Amino acid sequence: MSYTPRFDCGHLCLDLLATTHPEEQLTTPAHLRRWITAAALVPEATPLDHITPDWLTAFRELRGHIAGLVHPAASPATRPDPDAYDASLARINDLARPAPPVPRAVRTDTGVLTRALAHTPDRAALLAVVARDTVELLTDPVACASLRQCAGDNCPLVYVDTSRGRRRRWCSSEICGNRERVARHRRRAAVSRA
Repeated sequence: MSYTPRFDCGHLCLDLLATTHPEEQLTTPAHLRRWITAAALVPEATPLDHITPDWLTAFRELRGHIAGLVHPAASPATRPDPDAYDASLARINDLARPAPPVPRAVRTDTGVLTRALAHTPDRAALLAVVARDTVELLTDPVACASLRQCAGDNCPLVYVDTSRGRRRRWCSSEICGNRERVARHRRRAAVSRA
């Protein structure tokens, strides 16, 4: 399976949720490595060969807890199970506790400064980056009030609506928005033929 990670939901934790749609995208350590690098959790040249299949389980677990917290925030009419919600919140807080990867500036051969990490990041450090982003999102009243559930058919994604007038309807105008426009056109064409 080939995929290009999406980073258009407005927060890193929401972009991790996007790895479930339209199908599971974190199926191999290579896919997780690609997502971690594309999400800029680490600089481009950071070696991530130490990522193993158990990392997939940990990132999927984090993703499930994020979903349990942001879906109710995006759909206030939805009442989450208080015990499950509290358990997800406690787990996010636990995962946010470790120190994230430590960046440092290094000079390249051409004299340009670039970002590198002091040490190869472990799983806990990378999970902490995403968990901390979740804490930031959930504790920011403006961002929380701007959370929206995509109006696309069968699209489970949540995004931060930063559009003018806060009228954005889809996680992506190019993906779900285009599908909706095509479906609407087909319905009009069918009615006019009938």
